Amino acid sequence: MISTFRSTGFSLLLLLGLGAGCQRPPQAGTAQAPASTNRSAAFWLTNPDKSALFQLQPAPTWSASPATGSVIEVDDSQTFQPIDGFGYCLTGGSAELLHRMDAPKRAALLQELFGTTGNAIGVSYLRLSIGASDLDAQVFSYDDLPAGQTDPTLAKFSLAPDRTHLLPILKEILAINPAIKLLGSPWSPPTWMKTKNNSKGGSLKPEFYDAYARYFVKYVQQMKAEGVRIDAITIQNEPLHPGNNPSLLMLAEQQAEFVKKHLGPTFKAAKLDTKIIVYDHNADRPDYPITILNDPEAKQYVDGSAFHLYAGPIEALSQVHDAHPDKNLYFTEQWVGSKSNFSENLPWHVRTLIIGGTRNWARTVLEWNLAADPQQNPHTPGGCTECRGALTLDGNTVSREDAYYIIAHASKFVRPGSVRIASTVTGKLANVAFKAPNGDRVLIVQNDNPTAQTFSVRHGGRTFASTLAPGAVGTYVW
Repeated sequence: MISTFRSTGFSLLLLLGLGAGCQRPPQAGTAQAPASTNRSAAFWLTNPDKSALFQLQPAPTWSASPATGSVIEVDDSQTFQPIDGFGYCLTGGSAELLHRMDAPKRAALLQELFGTTGNAIGVSYLRLSIGASDLDAQVFSYDDLPAGQTDPTLAKFSLAPDRTHLLPILKEILAINPAIKLLGSPWSPPTWMKTKNNSKGGSLKPEFYDAYARYFVKYVQQMKAEGVRIDAITIQNEPLHPGNNPSLLMLAEQQAEFVKKHLGPTFKAAKLDTKIIVYDHNADRPDYPITILNDPEAKQYVDGSAFHLYAGPIEALSQVHDAHPDKNLYFTEQWVGSKSNFSENLPWHVRTLIIGGTRNWARTVLEWNLAADPQQNPHTPGGCTECRGALTLDGNTVSREDAYYIIAHASKFVRPGSVRIASTVTGKLANVAFKAPNGDRVLIVQNDNPTAQTFSVRHGGRTFASTLAPGAVGTYVW
């Protein structure tokens, strides 16, 4: 989705193993350098000029000699938040494009995205829209009615719109990775619940707060009946941006009221373990989630807060953490525009989101929109026209775009259950470190200098040296 400044999306290219300069990701098996060898660390590189695209490099060698120059010290005695995963928003449009591929081509692509062996990048978290987002071909909810009608008992609630494309794709993904976590976010309630009786803008009528709470319950329950477990929901995508189609204006006080008197108690009565996450909008308004969490009646039902970054600094996430350290933080959306450049997007997204988001307590980092076609379709009337997917799908032809590589640098190795560990920042070598469930240490480094930088990594009394070009990203695994 979007903020007050845009409409949603992503950017760039690369055909599926066809054409000059196009590369398939190297085999994952060769990337695992067991710590027990004590000799080398695996090194995966992406350069802003595309001379390397998530490509395995010669392994840096550990040494007991003293480090020289800039040193990144990795210390796994200091631990921070666990990681739930890295991934994308699986919009209805993304699912439609995937579903229209030939089955063998689609199966291979989904394996590459969601598998954990071979050339797979191990995407481990997806955000879904509850009803339509602006990157569906048309607007819909699960209880659409003719003008003037209402359905407070939700007798006509149906997941039918998702059965055409979304649910078949989700079931194929779950067959590859049954443990993938799914977050559901609504762009709008059914129009009959809204003050403007329109998919765009308006607010939720207070008389339908209870019905809307039960709408969420029905969504979770009926998805479960389809074999799809919804791990968490946010209450409203971008609640302070009612100008998209679909959208809803929901102020912090309204969201707090909805949570504490309707959604929270209704989830509890239904014995749902699906997490309730508040806000789901830009980092310029940390006061919004803090307002809700400052209300003890609402807070008891809330797992945490979600953020986008179309406005405000990523460090605002830490403000919310510091105010309520017992609650979780999630980064759930950032677009890549179709008119932007790989050379700018790669360093900014990795430095600000993959590194900055997790260094500011985010348990997830999600890029907006898994797939779009070459014209950035489909989208609703008034929806985003410049949102480039992590993949561009033209029938069976696949181009891997900016967000594919941005996420791959984390998703392949920082598996769910990883824990962020301490790492020092030296110069303009932005970095973040993790300890993975298998015991691997993973360090992601982005060179934010205008010149190439040679630096050392030190861990456990050993060091290795590496060099990154200006803007380049390296993932190191040992």
